[in-house]
Amino acid sequence: MGDQKESLRKITTTLALKNEEIQNFICSIKQSLDNLETNSNRVQEDLESEFNSLHSVLDELKEGMVTRIKQEKASRTYELQSQQTSCSKALESSEELLELANQTLCSSEEDGFTQAAKDIKDSVTMAPAFRLSLKAKASDNMSHMMVDFTQERELLQAIKFLPVPATPEIQTSECQVCDNTVTVVWTLPEPDTKIDHYVLEHRRTNHEGPPRVREDYPWMVVEGIHEREHTLTGLRFDTRYITFRVKACNKAVAGEFSEPVTLETHAFMFKLDAGSAHQNLKVEDLSVEWDSCGGKVQEIRKDKNRTNSPMHSPARTAMMSPKRAPTARVGRDRFTAESYTVLGDTMIDAGQQYWEVRFDKESKAFAVGLALRNLGRFDQLGKSNASWCIHLNNWLQQSLTAKHNNKARTLDCPIPDRIGVYCNYDEGALSFYNARTKLLMHTFRTKFQQPVIPAFMVWNGTFSVQTGLQVPSAVQSGQRKNSGTSSSNASLT
Repeated sequence: MGDQKESLRKITTTLALKNEEIQNFICSIKQSLDNLETNSNRVQEDLESEFNSLHSVLDELKEGMVTRIKQEKASRTYELQSQQTSCSKALESSEELLELANQTLCSSEEDGFTQAAKDIKDSVTMAPAFRLSLKAKASDNMSHMMVDFTQERELLQAIKFLPVPATPEIQTSECQVCDNTVTVVWTLPEPDTKIDHYVLEHRRTNHEGPPRVREDYPWMVVEGIHEREHTLTGLRFDTRYITFRVKACNKAVAGEFSEPVTLETHAFMFKLDAGSAHQNLKVEDLSVEWDSCGGKVQEIRKDKNRTNSPMHSPARTAMMSPKRAPTARVGRDRFTAESYTVLGDTMIDAGQQYWEVRFDKESKAFAVGLALRNLGRFDQLGKSNASWCIHLNNWLQQSLTAKHNNKARTLDCPIPDRIGVYCNYDEGALSFYNARTKLLMHTFRTKFQQPVIPAFMVWNGTFSVQTGLQVPSAVQSGQRKNSGTSSSNASLT
């Protein structure tokens, strides 16, 4: 009995679930019927509107052409009627002269004949009949204003509902990623003159391959594209890849999105390690401000299961390039004394990297460069063999120098407000550029024996760092040209 009841309960539950499923399906059908009614009315209204618009165009065209025919008729009528009036008057005058001539011939008076004949001759010479053109000034032919709408009629007969646009295909081989700019190119399976525009969507991701169900970043939309390619500029590559998809739209409907294409966007990403910063430096994300009162120091929490190593910094939760790894020794001390320094949180142990720094040119002192992981907490940038930098000094007299191992070389170049830093770890090159003009300011050439870290120093000033940048084409080109030349900076390396 108990087993039968349990079985019956299961059947009852199954039937209830099925009934609920059917009820939900019925509701969805009702909703579909409502939507069908609404959508049918909408497309019918659109159709009537389009035909009314077409009729309006035809009526306007007809009115314009009829007006032209009437104007042409009026112009020719005026010309012919004027010519008719002139001819009638000339004929009347000519008939009067003819009658006068006949009367003179029939006259028997010889005394006045000679003078009368002379007067008639003069009148005939000046008669309008002999100065008239007997060629019509206007033609009665109006065939040049006839029309033949055969082709147009065929076009109208070919009118049909707009088809759904075909799905584009992104041509990966023709897409370009360069200078933090991405150019996406796509094609259609066949030409479609009804395409009005394209919609391109792109999304940052750290995962190669098809989009996952849950992604960390939303799709960004670019609408109103009228060509089969589009260039996105001024991008910050803070993920390993960007995924793209595109769809075609006509004036009525949009087609399906293309298969997503993922393009690699290699760039050097790092943050500032606030745990290494001098107490007088206020670090906020990628910006640093000198604070003579000690600044708003970020407290580094210590935990039994973690250290304050940059391995656990926010930057490490992002993607890690094969060329990058956690920086700094575990729990390194802050810089102190006169070493107003802060390090990046990501080391460089291979490849080519590039970043930029914008700084206050009125700072008492500022430096940017690279340092080894073991740079001492009292060491100032450029004053030991563990760091290389460009140093701006506004104390007493302004100077811009390249420093390494306590040796300095004055640089004879304008001081920019933004410096680009290029590191080719494998080739042992560290170059500094005017970030705006990409003009080379200085190059260190050495052989890096261990990983290096972006390093910065500021005294009585501010600076901000821009990461996620690819090595600019102008920098790469300049490096290739200079790769075969000997360095003039060997004395500093």
